[in-house]
Amino acid sequence: MASDASAQARVTQRICDTIKAQIASGLLRPGDKLPSTRSLAAEWGVSRTTVTAAYEQLIAEGYVETRQGARAEVARGVGLSSQLPRPAPATTTRHLSAFGRRLAEFPLPSSTTSPSLVADFRYGDLSAADFPALAWRKAVTGVILRRQPRLRYDDPCGSLRLRTALQGYLWRARGLRCEPERIIVVNGSQQGLDLCARLLLDPDDRAVMEEPGYSLARQVFTAAGAEVISVNVDREGMRAEGLPAARLAYVTPSHQFPLGAVMSVGRRRELLAWAQRSGAYVIEDDYDSEYRFDIAPIPPLQAMDDAGRVIYLGTVSKTLSPTLRLGYAVLPEALSVPFAKAKRLADRHAPSLEQEALAEFMESGAYERHVRRVRRRNGERRAALLAALSATLGNAVTVIGVEAGLHVVVWLNGVPRDQEEHLIARARAVGLGVYPVTPLYAPAPATNRPDAAGLVLGYASLDPRTIARGVQILGEVLNAFGCGSGVCR
Repeated sequence: MASDASAQARVTQRICDTIKAQIASGLLRPGDKLPSTRSLAAEWGVSRTTVTAAYEQLIAEGYVETRQGARAEVARGVGLSSQLPRPAPATTTRHLSAFGRRLAEFPLPSSTTSPSLVADFRYGDLSAADFPALAWRKAVTGVILRRQPRLRYDDPCGSLRLRTALQGYLWRARGLRCEPERIIVVNGSQQGLDLCARLLLDPDDRAVMEEPGYSLARQVFTAAGAEVISVNVDREGMRAEGLPAARLAYVTPSHQFPLGAVMSVGRRRELLAWAQRSGAYVIEDDYDSEYRFDIAPIPPLQAMDDAGRVIYLGTVSKTLSPTLRLGYAVLPEALSVPFAKAKRLADRHAPSLEQEALAEFMESGAYERHVRRVRRRNGERRAALLAALSATLGNAVTVIGVEAGLHVVVWLNGVPRDQEEHLIARARAVGLGVYPVTPLYAPAPATNRPDAAGLVLGYASLDPRTIARGVQILGEVLNAFGCGSGVCR
């Protein structure tokens, strides 16, 4: 009997230690419900008496509290002082590969939004109200009802049905001609960039990209061991004359990210001629081409490519949802097979159900109707933002990149560049989420970087009233800096 009691006491203590560790790690938070004594007893293979004893011990120590008729829950007063000490994280990277050590140098910013923000101008967020929930549900249901009752791995290039639908859409919307065999479906255009880097770059190769530009593209190329050469942009996009020899170039010619320029026809031709002379490939990231407001749609660079040097990347992250993780690459014929093999090694294929649903969504015409609707709504948001910036801030700011896309860049004329982070922190403290332009420049000093602080303001997730209130708060923050009139004290 003594032996049985001792064994029960040890199990009771292990249950207590396990729950304490879950509280200490944050897996269980104050107010979280604990499992019922019946379910936890079944999970541990012990009697309910043993679990009850563990809960009573945790209650006595202040970790758990109970109310009549309710399940036990983590005590509201459990704080850092009552948590178990955490071991210090390992900081050494000496056991990582060269690729891993390069990755360790990159920042990993939080993508969460604070619920306390009055307005969050985070670029890339979309409005949940814009998502075509009923039409998407209909497409998903149609796929499920007709789906063969067979579970298997699919083509790494993606659903042929979706690739065929994409072929038609790209021809209608972008004037881009291609065969379905040259399209590969990827988990967002970011995976397309990663596949390009893996297949086209060796360590110490050169990659050319815009300055400023998409920071995750720069990180992908750097992680591959490439030397990234930044080339300044102006009103005609990236300056293509005199480019150095390189293995690839990354550009956003239809709407330069983040400054918004459209690459001129002359520079497009220069870039394509350079690629042909150098034997290089050009990655054309057409990330938000659906959103043109004051200008006509710009034909893609790929439509001018007669030599098979352009890799065209597209995505539904800006039209449907970034959570779907569906993008596509249109490849030169010579790269189709290598990319298919690399995609197979990376993750076999993109999620099949979502691919088939997107194909159905496109075939029915619902996708293009949705694009027209969200283009109109985002045009209204853009107009609200520009009106608020003009009325509230006037000459205190210079706004660029307004003709297209889902963001603008705002230069704060009276705020020095070195005050950018301080201003952003002040804004967040009063409920405003704004984001700096500095991380989009190369770490080395940039020759074309303005002296003023700059913000990238995304507006696709906000309604006009929230946009106006957010700009009002930004004006109050600038006034606190003494910059409301465009002159900073």
